[in-house]
Amino acid sequence: MVHRIIEWSLRNRFIVLVMATALFAWGIFAVKKNPIDAIPDLSENQVIVFTEWMGRGPQLIEDQVTYPLVTNLQGLPRIKYVRGSSMFGMSFIYVIFNDDVDIYWARERVLERLSTVSSTLPAGVTPQLGPDGTGVGHILWYTLDAPDMDLGEQRALQDWYVKFALQNVEGVSEIASFGGFQKQYQITLDPNKLLYYRLSAGEVINAIRANNNESGGRKFELSDIGYIIKTSGYLKSVQEIENIPVKTQNTIPVRVADVATVQMTGETRLGIFDQNGEGERVGGIVVMRYGENADAVINRVKEKMKEVAKGFPDGVKFDIVYDRGELIKESVDSIKHTLIEEMIVVSIVVIIFLFHWRSALSIIIQIPITLAASFILLNAFGISSNIMSLTGIALAIGVIVDNGIIMSENAYKHLSERYAQWQEQQKSK
Repeated sequence: MVHRIIEWSLRNRFIVLVMATALFAWGIFAVKKNPIDAIPDLSENQVIVFTEWMGRGPQLIEDQVTYPLVTNLQGLPRIKYVRGSSMFGMSFIYVIFNDDVDIYWARERVLERLSTVSSTLPAGVTPQLGPDGTGVGHILWYTLDAPDMDLGEQRALQDWYVKFALQNVEGVSEIASFGGFQKQYQITLDPNKLLYYRLSAGEVINAIRANNNESGGRKFELSDIGYIIKTSGYLKSVQEIENIPVKTQNTIPVRVADVATVQMTGETRLGIFDQNGEGERVGGIVVMRYGENADAVINRVKEKMKEVAKGFPDGVKFDIVYDRGELIKESVDSIKHTLIEEMIVVSIVVIIFLFHWRSALSIIIQIPITLAASFILLNAFGISSNIMSLTGIALAIGVIVDNGIIMSENAYKHLSERYAQWQEQQKSK
């Protein structure tokens, strides 16, 4: 079989050259399309289910949230195992699927099962899917450099402006905010006043919930003009909350301000984010979507940051804390230089030892064609250009030229023998 392939190739050299040229062109196209990253993504094929039930202890979370979810999610098809983790106010479920399972098919299966499990959970508890990213999806960390703005305003700027803008970038799965204070209205009840007015905490909560609502109305026509009546009851200030009536006693309404203190404050924090010991900062983490090109996503995020920065108040700017793009660039450049150096050294060695430029050229030309063709296989198997894959290609350069050297030496040996036979035939004549 091998002899027939060699014979056919020798008789159809033009077709072989055209096929090699086409393969090289296809490989160049594959090089441009191949995703670039610094490190290979070896994380498990997992779907994260996150459930929040604030104010509850880990044991209660384990018994009423984590355990029911784990037991029901174990029946999903094509899974390896299900892991559960409970902590104060939060539950995390990690559903690990087989490596050949499509991540979005897996997320659909988990969502289907959650729709039936949610009815068995406590009231107000709603499981949510985590972002469609992986363990190495954190490609960029940034903070807001705003020395003249307090932490609450910085967090509001991050949550209501920066986050929404960067989430629209192609390839971004999530923008995870951190640091600062999340503003909220906080109502502190006075137990003695509740006892005096014979009220319970539940009555105060229900009164506030009922008042913070929209109410529908109706439409009526007057003088051929249609009017729509509606009630806007959303609370917009501390004073509006204080004036909410809870109960009427002796024709006198008891307001929230009579039994509680209302103030604008920050949500209770379990930690802080400090940068270089210079004080607290507010920022975000850019999480890349599964299977995206990290280098391309980082560049798109940076371009979007330039647009977003134009809407910042005076004195506010981005401060990039971690940028995998620099690591990607340095890693790929290092491997590229190694590949070029190896190609040059191998070419010189081949020319010196064979000392025949046509034979050396036939061997050297294999290197770029083989390297370009290897990226076709990388794309076919979904492997990115990273330190591991490019290093493997660099190590294989010696193997690439070995077959050419062997074929050249073998051809030279056979030609020498035939030439010697021809000389003997000439002498005998």
